Amino acid sequence: MKRPTQAGDPVTEYQDNTAKAAQAMRELFEETPMQRNDHLSQKYGADIWLKREDLSPVRSYKIRGAFNAISSALTAKPGQQLFVCASAGNHAQGVAYVCKHFGVKGIIYMPVTTPQQKIMKTKMFGDDQVEIVLLGDFFDDTLAAAQAYCETEGGHFLSPFDDVDVIEGQSTVALEIEAQLGRMPDMMVLPVGGGGLSAGIVSYFGMDALDYLFVEPKGGASLVAAVDNKGPLTLETVDNFVDGAAVARIGSRNFAVLMDVVPEQVLPVSEDRLCTTIIEMLNLEGVVLEPAGALSIDALQDVVDQIKGKTVVCVTSGGNFDFERLPEVKERAQRYLGLKRYFILRLPQRPGALKDFLGMLGPNDDIARFEYLKKSARNFGTVFIGIETDDRTSFARLEKSAIRAGFSLRDITEDTAIADFLV
Repeated sequence: MKRPTQAGDPVTEYQDNTAKAAQAMRELFEETPMQRNDHLSQKYGADIWLKREDLSPVRSYKIRGAFNAISSALTAKPGQQLFVCASAGNHAQGVAYVCKHFGVKGIIYMPVTTPQQKIMKTKMFGDDQVEIVLLGDFFDDTLAAAQAYCETEGGHFLSPFDDVDVIEGQSTVALEIEAQLGRMPDMMVLPVGGGGLSAGIVSYFGMDALDYLFVEPKGGASLVAAVDNKGPLTLETVDNFVDGAAVARIGSRNFAVLMDVVPEQVLPVSEDRLCTTIIEMLNLEGVVLEPAGALSIDALQDVVDQIKGKTVVCVTSGGNFDFERLPEVKERAQRYLGLKRYFILRLPQRPGALKDFLGMLGPNDDIARFEYLKKSARNFGTVFIGIETDDRTSFARLEKSAIRAGFSLRDITEDTAIADFLV
């Protein structure tokens, strides 16, 4: 149950400011839907609700922080006409949309490696009000260039998450949840990247108002690092697959709000497992989610006992999914589920040897990849082969049959050095 608040209470004051921010946003977009999901509710024996931020005008919650930050800057400095940001994704699109709304100039720096789909969407949202600058192979280079330009030209820099106005803008998600649900949930499941969304929601409700589960990708677990370090810490490496949440360092202002989070409240999830959730929501529910947008739903399978019989709200933070990535997502999902594996097959160079091996495959096994490699010896040949199945136990049967027949079958699915090179 929500803890009581009274005049002068920091939470109450923050809630009042959030309400004003939300009211101002209504001139630009309506509330995003709050939907009970019957499939997930039945699957986990709980009352599961999705806060559909993937259905905002830019298909992510980032429009909220961008609106509040630009609106606040225009109030403080009415003559401010130049806004600058660095982003390769949802923040860029939110900034572009809001710049067009207010009729101000936006300069958006993006890495040169940014997919054309994201560049085109940002241009579409910003129209003539936005200029895109492609600079830098890595985001740190892009960010440094954007900040240098901003300082030189007297612009207002729009941080994607480490900014009080951005955090306040994201807190409007909490206000809508409270109003739309009509009661307090027992648990909020929140995706974490830089921490803007989670800091905004915790600032609105208070840390002790309900249970929280903060979810981040294993390859970008910046909140886990900060909790362990008792302060923000820069990760040495980041897996960018979950591009909407793969952040090397959580924002300092964000962690100031989240500093009382305990390790049990933070859950890093596997990028490969996350792919199974993206596919599940697409195939069963017709819901298109980007990897970061699926984080909160994916985490439910790790807290089944904790949520049974409870009301749980998952924030689906974004739906900017490039369908050119679908083959990779399907591939990673199948590999995680053990339904697709890659092998190096060494077989004797005699007539019928390959036919003998193929006869070992089950009725539902399918060859997804087949490639002859150079001969390893005069009397033997080597084949790179990928096999899909609907029964993961079939691989064990195949390997036993191959060994009995005198074939060498080496599973390289988990051998990153080899599999990445060949696949």
